[in-house]
Amino acid sequence: MALSGCGTSTGGSGAEGEDPRPIETGGAEDTENTASGDGTTTGSGTTGNERPSSTRVEVSTLATDLRVPWSFAFLPDGDALVTERDSGRILRMGPSGEAREVQTLPEGGVGEGGLLGVAVSPRYERDRYVYAYTTTETDNRVVRFRIGEDPQPVLTGIPVNSYHNGGRIEFGPDGMLYVTTGDAGDTANSQDRGSLGGKILRISPDGSVPEDNPFPNSPVYSFGHRNVQGLAWDAEGHLFASEFGQNTWDETNRIEAGENYGWPEVEGEGGEDRGFVDPITVWPTSEASPSGAEILVDGAIPQWEGDLFVTALRGESLWRLEMDDRGTVTDRERLL
Repeated sequence: MALSGCGTSTGGSGAEGEDPRPIETGGAEDTENTASGDGTTTGSGTTGNERPSSTRVEVSTLATDLRVPWSFAFLPDGDALVTERDSGRILRMGPSGEAREVQTLPEGGVGEGGLLGVAVSPRYERDRYVYAYTTTETDNRVVRFRIGEDPQPVLTGIPVNSYHNGGRIEFGPDGMLYVTTGDAGDTANSQDRGSLGGKILRISPDGSVPEDNPFPNSPVYSFGHRNVQGLAWDAEGHLFASEFGQNTWDETNRIEAGENYGWPEVEGEGGEDRGFVDPITVWPTSEASPSGAEILVDGAIPQWEGDLFVTALRGESLWRLEMDDRGTVTDRERLL
């Protein structure tokens, strides 16, 4: 399941004639920032020249008339919760595609801010908690709630701007909640471990800091990010993240606790000699604008087991990354 039309209004009640807020599909809004990095690599299919797809992929439309849909998460019964960024609505959608509103969260976002990520508690059948990443007038934050009840803050103080708000939240296989944040237009946030901007954060379900986080008493899990938009884990529990670049390279990274991924000093590859972690693959920003990510680990498509799939806003594309046991990209295919 994938969301389309995230940067445009697709109709629906009250949507006709509206001018929806934008979503980032490049980096032109802050071209004064200059990061180095050549994006070259010796890996196969890593720098943006995809091989022709030999796979026929059929796409069917499940639902229409969604107003800037941003994220979804599945409930134990198979229904999906879908967020609408600009309206603050959470919709419950069944296999037929019929959607009904189950919650509206207050949001004070402008531009790319609003109601962004959503995640369902791993213990939902017991605690009934849903988590959401939302924008207020003063910050981005994570809240949790039971459907029909008022949200309660879990993590606050994430820098906010009209762009680079991050917003993906996912529970990892360790039961912790991982949160992606953007640099909020201030590149210094990404290298400042005292800031929650430009990071991947890791917190307990109640918002407390896990004792085994890489930095004492800090939710920061990795830093040096510009605007992470996708999170995915492989069968061994390794974390991968897709990330918007600025004007040259979008990227996907294998995430290690406590590591520095280089922004704003490096965009794309070329940072290892300076103590940064290089991405496992990059695209020209004209080709990707990577968003959600997922790794197949359940045997649903055996020939693609363990492959990383990344959705891209540019061209509404879907990329398949084949990786070896070390997380190195060995092949890359554009499916859509």
